[in-house]
Amino acid sequence: MKKRIILVLILALVVSLSLWSAHYYGLQRVGRILQPDTWWSQFWGEMSREYGELHGNVEIREVRLGFKVPGRIARLHVDEGDRVKPGELLAELEQAEFQDAVHQAEAAWQARRAELSALENGSRPEEIEKVRALTEAARVAVTNAEVALRRTKELAPKGAVSQEAVDNAQAGYDQAVANYQAALATQRLVETGPRREDIDRARALAAQAEAVLKDAQRRLADTSLLSPVAGVVQVRIHEAGDFVNTGEPVFSVARQDEVWVRTYVAEPDLELVRPGTNVEIITDSGNRYLGKVGFVSSVAEFTPKTVETREVRTNLVYRVRILVKDPENRLRQGMPVTVRIPLEKRSDGEITGAQR
Repeated sequence: MKKRIILVLILALVVSLSLWSAHYYGLQRVGRILQPDTWWSQFWGEMSREYGELHGNVEIREVRLGFKVPGRIARLHVDEGDRVKPGELLAELEQAEFQDAVHQAEAAWQARRAELSALENGSRPEEIEKVRALTEAARVAVTNAEVALRRTKELAPKGAVSQEAVDNAQAGYDQAVANYQAALATQRLVETGPRREDIDRARALAAQAEAVLKDAQRRLADTSLLSPVAGVVQVRIHEAGDFVNTGEPVFSVARQDEVWVRTYVAEPDLELVRPGTNVEIITDSGNRYLGKVGFVSSVAEFTPKTVETREVRTNLVYRVRILVKDPENRLRQGMPVTVRIPLEKRSDGEITGAQR
């Protein structure tokens, strides 16, 4: 009897040690060693919990980056496999022609601004003094012409001057009056200053020149290709010296902030996979990651014939997108993975997806 008890105790000890060894080394392989005082409770909790499994592939969003302006590539600053940060300089185009366009636009803008300033400031005091002097000279010329005309008309009846002299004196007087009126009009224009319409037109032309300058400056800035995201350069498509058109990809960058798994679930199992459900992602090498169901398609991927039997309806599958936390950037595009979904039993005995 005592031998049987001893034998049972020995067998129990061997089984316990075997379970502990399998659990310890299995978790050590995936980098999850449990503390001695907690591994028993966690191990038996894992064993007693039910899981559903889905199979899918890792998807990483890629950004194809190109220049906003055409040109010849002058320099490339990163290569395949390099990590990049938002705002980091990746490549540059030759800038000579873009710099010339900026200088030309800047000169045109400065000219338009000078014209506008001249109109807004109005006439200078020296200009006003000048036109007033010219007006006075024209008035004196009218007075002299009037005196000459009067004398000529007084001498004409006595035969001292010819009729031609009278006509010339009259023409000289008329011309002096016209010159005086023109001088007065010029004086009023200078004293009043430019019209509001002329100022508005000059202001619009200055704004147009400024817009052209900003566009030239923007095109010059666009000769530098900056990374809009954090990620890893997957493909370097062009080399220095290549001519690229607007929007033509130069690099393909895999984003680090958006890693997810694409998988499919059958129609009868839709209740087990609900948005927000926490899951575990396991790679073929044994690495484990935390994930969360982010999207479940409302449309079947494979549409059967119009009339379906009950058996055919169960073959419908729906696309599921699972967001994954990968802080160490170890997951790769297309990597096959297994998705473990924790299940829980309701009071009526039905199994549903567990919400952690």
